[in-house]
Amino acid sequence: MAVDRVRWGILATGGIAAAFTADLVDMADAEVVAVASRTDASAKAFAERFGIPKAYGDWASLAEDADVDIVYVATPHSAHRAAAGMCLEAGRHVLCEKAFTLNSGEAEELVALARRHDRFLMEAMWMYCNPVIRRLKALVDDGVIGEVRTVQADFGLAGPFPPSHRLRDPAQGGGALLDLGVYPVSFAQLLLGEPSDISARAVLSDEGVDLQTGALLSWESGALASVHCSIHGGTPVAASVTGSAGRIDIPDGFFFADRFVLHRDGRDPEEFTAEPTHGPRNSLRHEAAEVMRALRAGETESPLVPLDGTLAVMRTLDTIRDRIGVRYPSETD
Repeated sequence: MAVDRVRWGILATGGIAAAFTADLVDMADAEVVAVASRTDASAKAFAERFGIPKAYGDWASLAEDADVDIVYVATPHSAHRAAAGMCLEAGRHVLCEKAFTLNSGEAEELVALARRHDRFLMEAMWMYCNPVIRRLKALVDDGVIGEVRTVQADFGLAGPFPPSHRLRDPAQGGGALLDLGVYPVSFAQLLLGEPSDISARAVLSDEGVDLQTGALLSWESGALASVHCSIHGGTPVAASVTGSAGRIDIPDGFFFADRFVLHRDGRDPEEFTAEPTHGPRNSLRHEAAEVMRALRAGETESPLVPLDGTLAVMRTLDTIRDRIGVRYPSETD
């Protein structure tokens, strides 16, 4: 696909859609040409806010718009399978927010659709596209800290979230795990791959979603990862990777890191920081740039966020939910 500007459609009009669109409209090689919501009013208001020429009050019109190269799906994850599937069936490429779907079965269906229609598909795991995280992974892969022994990562919000909030709604895939826990799990699996064994405990709400979850992931190598997520307690949102010859710490905001510290025995700590050209630490531009690079190269998936890796994360989330007893209404035996 050789184009100068990639034409984007935005499906949904919530906070993450607005953040991503705000970055897109400032990128010279991106053009946001359409937005869709469940209502005309919401779509039109979003279009006016960002100067988008087309506004649709239904998803199908966006999916069928031949002027759209790729659709960014930013609905709650309970709707990802339906929204992304509709776009892939209509011939659009798709960038889909995380958690990728409610479960691994839905994720496998989307991947199969993309491969059947020869369309690009990527989970919007912006952490994997962050230059600082990419540098950290390269150091770990190069053996700078030796063999990885442990990974620790947490993501908790103080809340409280009322029962009416989507994070407490089982029908919308509520709970800490899919919204927040996907980041610690994805961080661990970026470095170690899919775990061989998983144990987990959680505190559940009256609605049956997890208020906080802790999981221990283990690998045949002997490596362990301790991951934690919460929607009723703020945490440092930090991460650490310990190896046989050193340690790397991300002291805060690990999933949008702008620095980390490398510790090695007998040496002073080394701090690695983001380049000024990387932009704000909460920038989603690296993710958008990777998508557009892949599209121009004719690739149907990104090597930074491979589909097999996304499927592996979804399998881990499924197993954790099984261990803690969380099941969503749309899931049947």
